[in-house]
Amino acid sequence: MTTPAVTQALQKLLPSKLPPSLTSRPGSLYTVLSRYSKDGVGQRVHQVRWGSKGIEKCYWEVTRTKLKLGGTHGRAWGRLVWRGKQISEKEEEIRGGLKYTWATGVSQAPPNFAGLSPKASPQPTKYKKQPPKSS
Repeated sequence: MTTPAVTQALQKLLPSKLPPSLTSRPGSLYTVLSRYSKDGVGQRVHQVRWGSKGIEKCYWEVTRTKLKLGGTHGRAWGRLVWRGKQISEKEEEIRGGLKYTWATGVSQAPPNFAGLSPKASPQPTKYKKQPPKSS
């Protein structure tokens, strides 16, 4: 058990701004995976945009990685779970590692997400019949 005094002493030793390797903010897939031991094998990652679109319970479970250039580039493989159901029977390459923003965990919609509301269909325009033009 740690006492509050020990906790405060440890916090004073840490820098006020954590290095990028210790932050949990979203980034490219390879940057996010490089923060973990074994280059992120076993982690669950998702695209941030899935949550903003209301797509929940979706993630990739990383099974293999090959990172290079200090974790800024590479390749990653895993199994896709989409809306709670495993889609991938065997591991496949995770696409969009640099194109999209990734975070660890399972995708969740924001608390104030209203969902996609259907558009009101416009009323068809009614045209009056015009008399034929006389020349």
